[in-house]
Amino acid sequence: MIDINESVMQFLLAFVVVGPLLGAVAALLPAPPGLKGKSPEQAVLRHGVTMTGAILVAAIVLALGFDHDHPSKMQATTDISWIPALDVRIHLGIDGISLPLLVLTALLTFLCALYSYFKPPAGPTPKAFVALLLALESGTLATFAVLDLLLFFLAFEMVLIPMYFLIARWGGAGRTQAAWKFILFTLLGSVVMLLGLLLIGIKAGTFDMVALATDNGRSLTTSVQVIAVLAIGIGLAVKTPMWPLHSWLPDAHTAAPTVGSVLLAGVLLKMGTYGFVRILLPVAPDGFRTFAPYLAAFAVVGIIYGSLACLALAKQGAKGDLKRLIAYSSVGHMGFVLLGIATMTPTGVNGALFANIAHGLITGLLFFLVGALKDRTGTTDLDALAEETGAALYGKAPRLGGLLAFAAVASLGLPGLAGFWGEMLALFGAFDPANDLSRPAFLTFMAIAAFGTLLTTAYLLIVVRRVCMGAVPQQAPRLADVHTYEFAAWTPLVALTVVAGLWPRALLGLTDPAVQQLLAGGTR
Repeated sequence: MIDINESVMQFLLAFVVVGPLLGAVAALLPAPPGLKGKSPEQAVLRHGVTMTGAILVAAIVLALGFDHDHPSKMQATTDISWIPALDVRIHLGIDGISLPLLVLTALLTFLCALYSYFKPPAGPTPKAFVALLLALESGTLATFAVLDLLLFFLAFEMVLIPMYFLIARWGGAGRTQAAWKFILFTLLGSVVMLLGLLLIGIKAGTFDMVALATDNGRSLTTSVQVIAVLAIGIGLAVKTPMWPLHSWLPDAHTAAPTVGSVLLAGVLLKMGTYGFVRILLPVAPDGFRTFAPYLAAFAVVGIIYGSLACLALAKQGAKGDLKRLIAYSSVGHMGFVLLGIATMTPTGVNGALFANIAHGLITGLLFFLVGALKDRTGTTDLDALAEETGAALYGKAPRLGGLLAFAAVASLGLPGLAGFWGEMLALFGAFDPANDLSRPAFLTFMAIAAFGTLLTTAYLLIVVRRVCMGAVPQQAPRLADVHTYEFAAWTPLVALTVVAGLWPRALLGLTDPAVQQLLAGGTR
């Protein structure tokens, strides 16, 4: 780690949050300040790569300058009065919980911009595409960096419009309906969430998340906490997405362009679970404890439901869409995240945060790979893919087939890869939940979730068998294997999946002290 002045850290965090928004405005100018290209379209795509690359570098420097000996302490903080009448402040800061999500967001957005430069999106002018991509990045990064409830809400909502247009203008079949479903579900959930946030701020006398977490619910009555957790939890559950509020997700993923699916699964879903950890656990612990068993129950139903839906889609002759299958798998994987949070234990919450990062890496890679398959075969239908590849992707495009198999086994939680640790820790947390929670109930939830891991293994192995395994027919045309730009976009995800699996302490060393302090009475 390197020693960086606090004022420099403050500037870096402010740049990470605001920089993409400034880049989005610049992308719409007649001559964006990016590197020159052979055409205006190429120039604006280079501008997107340059801008997201600068944000990624700033995020990495921020991580290197972070005091890893005190990850529970808010660092790189900025606190400026913005709306004095409402006591709303521009309060930014990062700790061991938010830093990994910040870096993950910056990395995935850069990889999406790099992929789009070499594989431009089909559809309207790339100016709007790059501007929307950068605006989406700004809103997501702000969600993980702001420490004021109303600013959190604004950042939480800021991502909706860019994602709506990415789906509606650059998506595939059914994109208009999917985009409307996405925005209506999330907006309705957000309206209820805003009421809960206002209730907390008015009753506690502050919207400052650090002060509220330190107070640990002492200034809020139990009834106020219960109402606030219910209202805020609904909004967060829609974005997560939690069963049965998940129905917008499969349609959105199926219709979204490749980079839209990567960002939707990789970072947008994490905004909901982050809100559970950052706001509800420390600010309203008594209210959260009331709903924790119900949250765990919905989580394990989501795990089983998502896995069964994937099994149904994976069956031969079921006309299953591979993008839709991965979307349903996200419902199951995010169920493990919610189960870990519901245990209200350091083990479970650390597992949830680890699973968040692992899901972003692995599912982001899966959507990149499915996008590449669609580019080569023109379809994501499993039957059509099996017919097109002769169930022999290993033989026709061995590197692509190998990467698909790697992502599948990582997603099913193979030990030694990132997907294993988060699910295991969530199950351990359910084995021994917080003192005030029913242990028999959580043991039941643990058993159901463990059965879900077997279903996950089943459907992912079926997918690999149907698409990758088989003898290559004589004189069968070969598919284009992995291109250089695809290697560049996918290699970081593969490498980090392996590193996180073999060295989980790199991530748990950041999150655990912050989680311990958060559960004990807030972040200071």
